[in-house]
Amino acid sequence: MGTGQTMITLFAMVLLSFLILRVNSLFLQTNTTLYTTKFDVLAFSIAQSMIQEIEANSFDENTVSAAVTTTSGLSTTLGPESGEVYPNFDDIDDYNNYTRKDSTLPSAVFNVKCKVDYVTSAAPDVATSTPTWNKRISVYVTSPSMMISAGNVTKADTVKISQVFSYWIFK
Repeated sequence: MGTGQTMITLFAMVLLSFLILRVNSLFLQTNTTLYTTKFDVLAFSIAQSMIQEIEANSFDENTVSAAVTTTSGLSTTLGPESGEVYPNFDDIDDYNNYTRKDSTLPSAVFNVKCKVDYVTSAAPDVATSTPTWNKRISVYVTSPSMMISAGNVTKADTVKISQVFSYWIFK
């Protein structure tokens, strides 16, 4: 084998090595994207399930057994009343600052946090300190498996779902 053939063979081997590295890199990126998508879908599913669980309760502690006709009849404190513990919450605002770790799925552990605020119908994105006929529930789901990279910084991604619930009286 001559010098020219050796050089061509060496060049072909280097080219094949670069091609193999590139293909492996693309497979790794594809797997990362698939896992990220899977964890995002699971997180959205957990958050939506939490919203559905919360909406099955009464609007307010004072509306559990009777109707309220003025906002002054609504509770001013958000959170569980004395002695109430999960899963025996009876109204929406009992879930304020509620957290739990969901490890029921085999692929990842998810952290769930709920936040409940009074909001007005004119500005549902802005919390108000006075009781209104509207409560916004925000559910945040994070997981150590849900990471995003921005430049040189990698941090946990958060899925947030918010929904406004309103109290209606029909006469």
